[in-house]
Amino acid sequence: MTHHPHDPRDDGRPAGSSDGPAPWSGEPVPAPRYGQYVHGQASADPRGAQRGGHDGAAQRRRRPRRVGSMPVTWTLIGICAVMWGLQWLTSLFTPYSLTSILGYAPALTDTQPWRMLTSGFVHAMPSPLHLLLNMYTLYLFGRMLEPLLGTWRMAVLFVVSVLGGSVGVLLLGNPWVLVIGASGGVFGLFGAMFVFMRHFKNNITPIAVLIAINLAFGFLVGGIAWQAHVGGLIAGAVVALAMLPGLRRRF
Repeated sequence: MTHHPHDPRDDGRPAGSSDGPAPWSGEPVPAPRYGQYVHGQASADPRGAQRGGHDGAAQRRRRPRRVGSMPVTWTLIGICAVMWGLQWLTSLFTPYSLTSILGYAPALTDTQPWRMLTSGFVHAMPSPLHLLLNMYTLYLFGRMLEPLLGTWRMAVLFVVSVLGGSVGVLLLGNPWVLVIGASGGVFGLFGAMFVFMRHFKNNITPIAVLIAINLAFGFLVGGIAWQAHVGGLIAGAVVALAMLPGLRRRF
């Protein structure tokens, strides 16, 4: 998650990673370094067979989507990019801040619960670094997971992981610390990747090390919402476990 839009600091860490294969390929997954940020300690603003045959149709239903097909991932990236542009325009031409309007703080849960979701689509200002790191990591894992899951499963995984990150902040965070960023959703992809790699009997060491490093990063570096990391990670893993029976039928 991130700092206030008027806070010149942006302590993001690079999420660099090379593109990698799908999780069921048996090859190591990429290992981006990744962080999530909070708004300091300030109070939140309360505003095979023959064509056409039965066997052929069943085979086509079981066939995974092509690797380049990831409309949900691109849509999520587009939404976050548009929201960041709106954050700029709002700060330039109005007295309001979308960070304060859409960010999540536990103390606002009862009156404005929708912030638990909207906070996952706004990022730090004025630097684009926070946005770029989050979107790059989302792209890397989206291109591996979405062809496996399909569109609606990918959308459910990300949205529930964002909400899970907010639940982590609700249970473990400061009630008046404003939290923003897509990190809960991205950590949910980490958790899902671990579950799927284990299920497909791949080597889980790379993803386990990736998760451990990024969780430790959240505890060691100030201003990072480790609570959202933990909540998103758990939510993503639970969603992935729930999706396994459907994936077995699909493949």
